Amino acid sequence: MKLLLLILPLVGAAAHISADSISFDFADPKGVNTINFHLDALLESTSGNAKGVSGLIQYDPQNPGNTTGTLQIDTKSLYVANPRMREHLHGPTWMDVAKHPDILFTVGSLKDIDTTGNITTADVNGELTVKGVTRPVLAKATLTYLKGKLKARMGPRGPDGDILVIRTKFSINRTDYGINSGQLIDRVSDEIEISLSIAGQAPN
Repeated sequence: MKLLLLILPLVGAAAHISADSISFDFADPKGVNTINFHLDALLESTSGNAKGVSGLIQYDPQNPGNTTGTLQIDTKSLYVANPRMREHLHGPTWMDVAKHPDILFTVGSLKDIDTTGNITTADVNGELTVKGVTRPVLAKATLTYLKGKLKARMGPRGPDGDILVIRTKFSINRTDYGINSGQLIDRVSDEIEISLSIAGQAPN
């Protein structure tokens, strides 16, 4: 099912993908790719991360507006330092990782695109699926295309190839996704700030 969810958006967008598009895999062999989240409530501030990042993004360096694809987060990789809070986070009231093993972000379109050299900034319109609920998301993102830099990142025994680095910050409300809606607002903010800086690889 997870593979199907990743493939379908790419198939549906195939007609819009340039012949020069490169497929970047965000399942990082180094295990460095991380999504960070922060909730700043009245009584407590909570920060955590998720390292279970994967997905495929199709990117054309000559036409960044054709970017398509899906990023995926393994909900079991969601982490906060406090063990009890982490147990609650994974439980049925909050993220219910047993029933909803994935968070998905599917790229819809890029607007207000500005490219200087190998760096593109754009407003990314997409869809975020959390706990089976899908809602539109708009995020300002920076995409940095690093041609021929894969070996430099992976080390001398690594493959030749290219890197795409995606950086973005945006916020969602947990109420919108049914994450223990309306509860413990003084300690767990409704607003969730999300930030990421992740690298995808495209071996030659």
